[in-house]
Formats: sequence, structure tokens, C-alpha cells
Amino acid sequence: MLRDIRKLMEVLVNLGGYMGACLVDANTGLCLAKDGGATIDLERAAACNTEVVRAKRRTIEALALDDEIEDILISLGKQYHLIRPLRKKPNLFLYVVLDRRYANLAYARLSLVEAEERYWQHAEGQAPSGG
Repeated sequence: MLRDIRKLMEVLVNLGGYMGACLVDANTGLCLAKDGGATIDLERAAACNTEVVRAKRRTIEALALDDEIEDILISLGKQYHLIRPLRKKPNLFLYVVLDRRYANLAYARLSLVEAEERYWQHAEGQAPSGG
């Protein structure tokens, strides 16, 4: 599993403005793997953002929306925080922190999709497609 997580993080570390990322268990708030985070406590952030994911899921349920979270963007004055539940394992989510001055938000969102695809291709023993 550790190799699979490394594949997931490989895509993210090259993002402009990358400050850190972690793979989080949405049930417990535990950070299962992390990279970076010198200026932010990723483990604490993972636990706190678990509540954000839970709250949004409760809202979707309360509104009887037949839908799921694709990603959540939290825009701060100096940072972007991106949260992306994994499609095949919704009890896990990616959490990425970017320095807003250097980040390309559209590219970052696409990179989260790519990171997840690479993760599953590697985990399932398939050859990666493209990039």
C-alpha cells in the first residue's frame, strides 16, 4: 500500500505553490500518508478537514441530492486547500495545501484527478496511461 500512496503523491509534489498533501481516512481523521507540510500541521489539518467532508455529506443527504462530492475548495487569503474524496474509496480523501501566489487552481484540480487515476492504476497493477 505504501508504494501505491507514493504514486498518488508523485503527481502532487510538482504542483505550483505546493506546500503539502496527505491521504486522509474520512472515518477517523487520521493522516495515512503525508508529504511536505513544513509550514502547516498536516495531521491536525487532516483531522479538522474530516469534519468539513462529513458536514458536506450530511448536507447532501439532508437536501436529498442524488450526488457526491467531487472536490471541495477552501480559498484563504494566502493559500488554497483542496479536498478530494477518492471515487473508488470514498472513506479516503486527498488534502492538498497550495501557496496561492504560485498555484494554478485549474491545473491543481486536474492534477488531483490524475493522482487518483495513477493511484488506482498502480494499486490494481495496470500500466499508467499518459502523463
